[in-house]
Amino acid sequence: MKAASPRRAAVSWALYDWANSPFATLVVTFVFPAYFASAVVGDPVAGQAEWGYAMGLSGLLVAVTAPVFGAVADTGGRRKRWLAAFTLLCAAASAALWLVRPEAAAVTLAVTLVVLANWGLEAAGVFYNAMLPDIAGPGRMGRLSGWAWGLGYAGGLAALVLALVALVMPETPWFGIPKEGAAHIRLIGPLVAAWLLIFALPLFLWVPEASPAAAPALRVRAALRSLGRSLAEVARMGPTGRFLLAHLLYADGLATLFAMGGVFVAGAHGFTLEEVMLFGIVLNVTAGLGAAGFAWMDDLAGPKPTILVALAGLIAAGAGILLAEQRLLVWVLGGALGIFVGPAQAAGRSLLARLAPPERRTELFGLYALSGKATAFLGPWAVGAVTIASGSQAAGMAVILAFFAAGAAVLATVRPER
Repeated sequence: MKAASPRRAAVSWALYDWANSPFATLVVTFVFPAYFASAVVGDPVAGQAEWGYAMGLSGLLVAVTAPVFGAVADTGGRRKRWLAAFTLLCAAASAALWLVRPEAAAVTLAVTLVVLANWGLEAAGVFYNAMLPDIAGPGRMGRLSGWAWGLGYAGGLAALVLALVALVMPETPWFGIPKEGAAHIRLIGPLVAAWLLIFALPLFLWVPEASPAAAPALRVRAALRSLGRSLAEVARMGPTGRFLLAHLLYADGLATLFAMGGVFVAGAHGFTLEEVMLFGIVLNVTAGLGAAGFAWMDDLAGPKPTILVALAGLIAAGAGILLAEQRLLVWVLGGALGIFVGPAQAAGRSLLARLAPPERRTELFGLYALSGKATAFLGPWAVGAVTIASGSQAAGMAVILAFFAAGAAVLATVRPER
């Protein structure tokens, strides 16, 4: 096969963000959770609890396995093989969501499939992110990372609009798909799977593979030794260790925002289900624009200032939403909030790509995934505890702002070398 041009390789790599984002928007955040709680479990409160347990379990699997997988890939190479395996796992489990009928007997099946699919996609992200420095030179990592995040938001937006227009909103779904047995909702699983496989294909065709760095028999032992050293040294890693701690804090805030934001606007501001989904569309649009627009700041000023500006914007817009009394102001500030979500995520992997030694890059991206998942339960738990204690949804959601502020304070101490 003829070697791909650098531009084709970069575009093919970035398309993977477009490919995987519909899983987050349709399966994790908006459509399938509502169907699971109301139609499968039959009780919104119990359904939300079950959904939280499923997300927590998949996050725990990522926390335990991602650093090991990353270390194995660093010592043995062949990142695309691992990426392909976990992509196929996510696609297969997503497609099987078609089998989750609106009945209590399907709860276990639904939870199992969602856990496997989410684990597959999160684990795949370790290998995908670690390919960034091989695709883009040092002067273009920020732009490529930001553009890929923006493309991901566009993909999630396109899939969300398609699902709303074709399946969820019309009285008669497209192509005569029946609503009996919630077929129009269950079809979202196969839709996500097909989208992922089709748009991930260019990466496997045109992105070059890294060469193996060790003999196969030595991969696992060498990987585990390297991982053990990294975990033991994380407190002594200087800028890298402090960045991983900062990422743990502000990533918890972002994860809690994604998990609880819809619940907050629905409960505190009376948003209907369709309004919540439209609110999600607005956030996807502005987040994509923010990720792409701030990509230039990443390369010109550096990823650290980009993240700090993004966190300051998240705190300001978030505080405004918590204090707002008019629904129009919530919509406006929600759009502003989205602008800063994208760069906070995109510049994070750009900063780690600059900090990580090449020979331990994937391993450290595994620790990066770990820092984003290891305490993912803490934010929702804190929001719930403060909400119960204060009797105020706004007071509970203010915990998220504290996570952003703590992450920014730690990140301010990081001094990355140019």
